[in-house]
Amino acid sequence: MNDRKLCIFNWSGGKDSALALHYALQDPSIEVKYLVTTVTEQYNRISMHGVRESLLIAQAESIGIPLYQIRLGEMPDMESYDRVMHAQLTKFKEEGITHSIFGDIFLEDLRRYRESKLAEVGLKAIFPLWKKDTTQLIDDFLNLSYKTIIVCTQENLEAFCGEIITKVLISNLPPGIDPCGENGEFHTFAFEGPIFKKKIPFELGDKIFRTYNAPKTDDVDQGCAASESPTIGFWYIDLLN
Repeated sequence: MNDRKLCIFNWSGGKDSALALHYALQDPSIEVKYLVTTVTEQYNRISMHGVRESLLIAQAESIGIPLYQIRLGEMPDMESYDRVMHAQLTKFKEEGITHSIFGDIFLEDLRRYRESKLAEVGLKAIFPLWKKDTTQLIDDFLNLSYKTIIVCTQENLEAFCGEIITKVLISNLPPGIDPCGENGEFHTFAFEGPIFKKKIPFELGDKIFRTYNAPKTDDVDQGCAASESPTIGFWYIDLLN
């Protein structure tokens, strides 16, 4: 088909990625060539989410789509991040990739940033979850029999770190917390569901607290938060496999 889109999928390992990929794979005009994930070089973990590379690899093997890792330093500045990503996107373009798929839902600034960077190399973006109601999205995710665990939370949500998401858990989130964590309140690791050929096994490890410099307003992409602003804190639960 002339209108077939050869795509990369920006895979974070979490629930929004899983659901967006679920929908993308149902579209006959889309072919996903790679799952693309940024990994922090020093720790061999998914940027921001903190999940071990070994579990990321297990996800990709279970899904059956080749994994493409982009290795980054810890908390790179935006100039360095953009330089690395531009080079990678150019390489994808040379391989015949035409589109890049994201699991973003409603962050307008982030969408504009992604689209502008893709346009620099002649690629286009696809957002399968865009502007969908987040309460409905998490219901759809759970009704499709997906399972996911919260691996990272903002400081005030420590009690939820390490918990598997259920409808009861979502109903118990504090007021103002997005059901999908779209404002960065929490991040997840998806380990079971229709896109996986087999469940991803893991055990809970230690819970740790880490602080970072708060991102500037233009530091819109995950993993890029170097600034002189006040610090912000996150809880992480280590998943072992």
